[in-house]
Amino acid sequence: MSNETSVPHSPPTSLDAWVKLLNGVRLPVPQANHDRVCKAIANNRSSLRDIADLMQNSPALALSVIREANRHSHGSMSEAAENLEVAVNRLGLKRTEELLEQLPTLPEEKIPKELRQLQLISQHATQQANGFFAGRLARLWQDIHWGSLLFLSPLWAMALVYPKLMEEWELRVIYKHESARKVEMQLFGVRLMELCQALVQVWHLPIWVQQGYRLLTRERRQLAKAMLIARDNEHPLRQQQRLDADPDLQRWLNQPANCVLLANGLALAAQHSWNNPHGRRWQNLTGLYLQMPIAQVQQQLHQQAATSARHDSQPDLWHPAQALLWPWDARRLHSGEQPAPAPTAEELAKWRKACSELLLEQSPFTNAVHLTSFARDALVACGMRRVLLLMVDRSLSHLRVQQLYGLPKEAVGLTLQTKQSSLLQRLLEKSAQVRLTPANNAQYSSHLPGQLRQLFRGDHLLLRSLSCNGRVLMLVIADQGGVPFSEISVQAFGKTAQCIEKALHSFTNRSQ
Repeated sequence: MSNETSVPHSPPTSLDAWVKLLNGVRLPVPQANHDRVCKAIANNRSSLRDIADLMQNSPALALSVIREANRHSHGSMSEAAENLEVAVNRLGLKRTEELLEQLPTLPEEKIPKELRQLQLISQHATQQANGFFAGRLARLWQDIHWGSLLFLSPLWAMALVYPKLMEEWELRVIYKHESARKVEMQLFGVRLMELCQALVQVWHLPIWVQQGYRLLTRERRQLAKAMLIARDNEHPLRQQQRLDADPDLQRWLNQPANCVLLANGLALAAQHSWNNPHGRRWQNLTGLYLQMPIAQVQQQLHQQAATSARHDSQPDLWHPAQALLWPWDARRLHSGEQPAPAPTAEELAKWRKACSELLLEQSPFTNAVHLTSFARDALVACGMRRVLLLMVDRSLSHLRVQQLYGLPKEAVGLTLQTKQSSLLQRLLEKSAQVRLTPANNAQYSSHLPGQLRQLFRGDHLLLRSLSCNGRVLMLVIADQGGVPFSEISVQAFGKTAQCIEKALHSFTNRSQ
């Protein structure tokens, strides 16, 4: 069973709308894990601890049980369940079993990769938390464990319903170092941490998770002051003196709840590389929190990552432990930085067939829609992942969508006014092609209509105007999902454009 939530094509833009949507998302649970838990519940000899231990192997299952237990306790005299064993005990085995029957299940490999990748980061964070903090705060190990695992859970729901938005956020904020505030307002209409904070409150997640988000949204000044002191890690005595001089900051830093945020900061930063400034800040802060030399922090960090990879890695997912074998300064390339794959032999065969239809001397097309559908198919076959074909009116003042692929359905109704864009005006003067790259994106992107920039996010885009009898009739816009183009696909795009122009000529002059 897949996620049953009805997801709008366009993402929400307000905090209330996001919370309403994500609160209704039902995360899929791996079928094998679901079956093991059901079998344990049916076995009279299974203890609550046994059942909870099996559940924790599926982060989505653990989240669902804790949410359900705390949904019922909200408003009553009982405190929220802070861990899975308490949650199962509160629900009782019968209600837990009923909940399991309602959850969507899928074979693990069928669960969307973006969701599994984010859950793997949460599992890695939990291993870091257990390794660094649980032994030192043994009485609080359950709070540390479950807080760390569930900290990113609001983003699990986001990764399921809008994976491309999460991917673009990662590319622009983590890899391209764009302003997080600017990117988040563009993509989500709200700040991401404020959305997470709102969700953990609605879900009544463990208090340490709520405290972590409060720190990121309302106590950033304290966090910045602590990180500034932590940076001076070669002078531990001077660090202690600065903390002694600020008792409020010292009390704030020493809160046990900070373990959850530190563990997730370490795990998230490691996804990019082991030697990046963001990761170093979390390593320094962990060293300050534990009064531990930075070299020892790094050694333990790498050991815990290796342990996490042994327990939780999946063949098609990235685990930072893989990079421990790389040169120290190496980092993982984001999918948005790697060129799109070249078209397969099968795709190129489809492309040649579509182009051959377009090149027929006697036009086989009954109308413009028929012709442009072949044009769209040829562009998709040569590797384009998002395609928009727009027809120009006789006055060259408006462009209307004729065909699309890989874009939201509502884009069908899009109409562009050429007077709003100097780039469109240039393209409509005569047949021309413009290729946007990171080098010229700032120069050209500002001259594109906002509707097109929203549809084609990314730094790589092709625009081509097509003419017939000396007048531009059509504009083709395409990309490969916003990632760098495969050069074979770029060449095929150019040849496809020529074929479409010939088809337009044959079709327009067919009566002659």
